[in-house]
Amino acid sequence: MTIPLIFEWSRDGATGYSLPDSQVPTVNLPEELLRENLALPEVSELEVIRHFVRLSQLNFAIDTTFYPLGSCTMKYNPKVNEEVAAHRGIRRVHPYTPIEKVQGALQVMYELQQALAEIAGMDAVSLQPAAGAHGELTGMLVIRAYLDSIGQTHKTKVIVPDSAHGTNPATAAMAGYQVVTVRSDDRGNVDLEELKRLVDEEVAAMMLTNPNTLGLFDEHIREICEVIHEAGGLMYGDGANMNAIMGIVKPGELGFDVLHFNLHKTFTTPHGGGGPGAGPIAVKDFLAPFLPSPIVTARDTEEGRIYQFQDPPKSIGKVRSLWGNFAVLVRAYTYIMQQGSEGLRSVSEHAILNANYLLSLLRDAYQVPYDRPCMHEFVLSGSKQKRFGVRTLDIAKRLIDYGFHPPTIYFPLIVEECLMIEPTETENKRTLDEFAAAMIKIAEEAEKDPELVKSAPHNAVVRRLDETTAARKPDLVYQQAVE
Repeated sequence: MTIPLIFEWSRDGATGYSLPDSQVPTVNLPEELLRENLALPEVSELEVIRHFVRLSQLNFAIDTTFYPLGSCTMKYNPKVNEEVAAHRGIRRVHPYTPIEKVQGALQVMYELQQALAEIAGMDAVSLQPAAGAHGELTGMLVIRAYLDSIGQTHKTKVIVPDSAHGTNPATAAMAGYQVVTVRSDDRGNVDLEELKRLVDEEVAAMMLTNPNTLGLFDEHIREICEVIHEAGGLMYGDGANMNAIMGIVKPGELGFDVLHFNLHKTFTTPHGGGGPGAGPIAVKDFLAPFLPSPIVTARDTEEGRIYQFQDPPKSIGKVRSLWGNFAVLVRAYTYIMQQGSEGLRSVSEHAILNANYLLSLLRDAYQVPYDRPCMHEFVLSGSKQKRFGVRTLDIAKRLIDYGFHPPTIYFPLIVEECLMIEPTETENKRTLDEFAAAMIKIAEEAEKDPELVKSAPHNAVVRRLDETTAARKPDLVYQQAVE
C-alpha cells in the first residue's frame, strides 16, 4: 500500500480553509524574511483531514497493538486517568495561583508523595524531576550533596553493573563521578566476588536496577547493599522495574537509600516521547534535607489541614521550573488510588505471571541465556537463528508483518543477539499466545526460508531504512521527483 504525500495531491487554487477578513493591520516585513515561492500544497480541507488521519493509522500504539518493548513497560493507560486529568479544576490550574486557592492540587501532590514513599519503603519524596533520567541525576546530586556535607569528598567512584540502563553510567558521569563497571555472573546477578574486589573507600554509591534489565531479581541484593554500606557508600535504586515488585517488596527495606520512579512505566502515565513526564525520587530520612525544592508539606490547624510548598533545609535547589508536571502526577495518583495496596500487588503478580508464561512458550524456539524464573520481563538470544544468517534485527522486522511491534533488541549488551520482551500485566492470554505463535513461526522461517525473514517487513508502508543515517541526517524536506 502506498500513501500519497499531501504535496502530490496539490492542485492550483484548491483551499483547505476559510478564514474571516483579518482585522490586523498589514505590516511590511524586512526583505530578508520574504520568499517568492513558499511551495505550500494547495489541497481541500477533506484532503488535509484524510492525509493526517491516514498517517495516524500507520503508527503503532498501545491502544491498537501489543507493544512488548522490554524495559519500557508499554502497558495500557486506563482512560479514567485521562478523565481525571481533564477535569476543569485540574486542567485549568495555573502554577502562579495563590497557594490558598489550590489546596486541592497540593493535597493530591502531598498524598502522592506519601503513597510513593510507602510503596518504596522510604521516608520522603520529591515530585520535581521531569523524567526517569532526570530523577536519576537528581538522586545522585542528593547523594553527592550529602557526602560533601559530612566531609566525604574523597568518594569519587560510582559502581554500575554491566547490565544497567545506559542512563546509569551517564548520570554518574554527569554528577561528577568516575564510573566503575561490575560484571554479571552466570545467573544474571551482580558478580558478588568481583564487587567486593572493586569496592574501596573511594566508592560513593552503587546504581542498581532490581529486578535488573535481564528481568531477574538479584539473588544477592541484601549482601550487595551491605558491601556498599560497609564501605561508607550509598545504594541508588533505579526504579525502572518497580512494575514487578510494588506491593511485594520495598526497595528501602532491602537496603536502598535513594530510588527514582518512572511514572510512565509503573503507574500508567503516558510515555513522554520528548514531552512531559515525571520521575519522582524517594529517599531515606537522612537524605530528606537535601531534596530539591520545593516539596509539599501539611500541617493541621483548627480550621483543617493546610498544604504548602517548603524548601528542605539543605536542598540541592531547583531541578526544574515551577512545581512539576502536575497533570502527569494526577494520572499516577489516580492509578494508585484506584488500585489500592492489594491492586498494586496484583499488578506485579500478573506482570510476573505473563512474563513467565510467555517465556515458557518461547524457550524451545530461542536460546534462553539465563534459564531461571524471570520477573516482569525476560531476555532471549537470537543466536540459534544467527546460524542461518538471520539476525535479531531481522526477527524484529519480520514481527511487523505479523502485526506486532518488535521487542527491544540488542539490549542488554551482555546478551548476544538479544531480544528483550516485556508482556506487562495488561495483556491477556490470547494476545500472548498469538505473539508466541508469531515468534515461533519466525524461528521456523529463519531455518527454512531465511531470505524471507532477512528481507522483512513485506507488508509495511516503509520497508527497511538506513536507520543510522536517518537518525543522523534526517531528510525533512519534500522534493518532487523531476521526470
